[in-house]
Amino acid sequence: MSNKVAVMAAGSWGTALAAVLADNGKEVWLWSRNEDQVVEINTLHHNSRFLADTKLSTEIRATSSVQEALSGAAAIVLAVPTSGMREVASRIRPFLHKDTLVIHAAKGFETGTLMRMTGVIADEIPQLKEEKIVVLSGPSHAEEVILKSPATVVVASQDQGSAEMAQDLLINPYFRVYTNSDVLGVEVGGALKNIIALGAGLSDGLGFGDNAKAALLTRGLAEVARLGVAMGAYPQTFAGLAGLGDLIATGTSKHSRNWRAGYMLAKGEPLDQVLEKMGMVVEGVKTTKVAYELSRTFGVKMPISDELYHVLFEGKSPKLAVEDLMGRNRTQEMEELDSPSSAKWLE
Repeated sequence: MSNKVAVMAAGSWGTALAAVLADNGKEVWLWSRNEDQVVEINTLHHNSRFLADTKLSTEIRATSSVQEALSGAAAIVLAVPTSGMREVASRIRPFLHKDTLVIHAAKGFETGTLMRMTGVIADEIPQLKEEKIVVLSGPSHAEEVILKSPATVVVASQDQGSAEMAQDLLINPYFRVYTNSDVLGVEVGGALKNIIALGAGLSDGLGFGDNAKAALLTRGLAEVARLGVAMGAYPQTFAGLAGLGDLIATGTSKHSRNWRAGYMLAKGEPLDQVLEKMGMVVEGVKTTKVAYELSRTFGVKMPISDELYHVLFEGKSPKLAVEDLMGRNRTQEMEELDSPSSAKWLE
C-alpha cells in the first residue's frame, strides 16, 4: 500500500493533521488554493495565516494541484469547512479510487439540505465505497496539536476495518485515537457542540460566571443528545470524545472560534462584524440554523439552541435570551429511558 496521504486543505486543522501524519512517517501532500501559501509552506515551512510562526516538518509538501496531491494517495483527509465540502469532494472525484480511504474532519451540516458530511461526500463521489468513509472528531484544537500537546480523538466508520486503518494512520504518542461505530452520533455531536460553545461564550461575555457556564454546558449536552438519539444515534456516544469531550474543549477554550464569537456578540458586536473579525469559519452559526430546523423535523425540544437562533438571526438581546431560559416552566432533570434509543434521554 502507498505511504502517501493527501490533506485537503491547508487551514489550521488541515495543517495540524498534516504535521501528525508527517511525524508518523507518512508522505504528506497538503493542498491549498492559495499559491502564496503553498510557496510559504514549501520554502519557509510555516503557515503564518493559520498557525502563526510554528515550524512545520520539511516532510510536508504543499501543492495547489488537486491531481498532484491525490495521485497515488492511499488515504485522503478532508479538513475543509462544511460550506466547502461539496465543492472539494466534487474536485477530488476524478482522481479517487473506489478503495481510497477518505477521512473527513469537518464538524457541521450542509445548510439547505441538512445533510451530514458523510452524506455529502457519498453524494458527490458515488464510486467511493461508503464503508471507506471515516469521521474524525473529538477535542482537538489545532493550535495545541501542532505543538504536540497530548490530544485524544475518535474515528468512526460503519466498517471497523476502515476505522482501524484511520486509527493506524493517525495514532502516535501525543495523538491518541479511539474507534467508534456510531458514525451518525459522532457527526451530530461534533456539529452541535459548536452551538453550545457559542452559548458559553455569550455567558462569559455577559459576566455570568462559572455556575452559569457549567449549567449551560450540561443542559446543552442534554439537548444535543436528545436530537442525536432521535435521529438514530447511540446515547453513550454523547458521553464520549465526540460529545462531552469536544464540548468541554470548545466551550471553555480561548482557541475556540465559537466561544470567541459568542463572547464578542455578548459585548454588543453585530454578527456580520464578528464573523469578519474572526477571519475563519465559525461553524456554530450556520449549525444553529440547521439545528433549529432539525429539532422541529424530529419533534425535539432544544431551548438553548432555540434562544441562540433568536439571538443570531432575529436580533434578540443575549441578556433577554438568558432570562427566558431561566424562566422556563420547571421540569425534571432526567426521565427514565423507555429504550436505549429513546428520544427522551436527559429531557
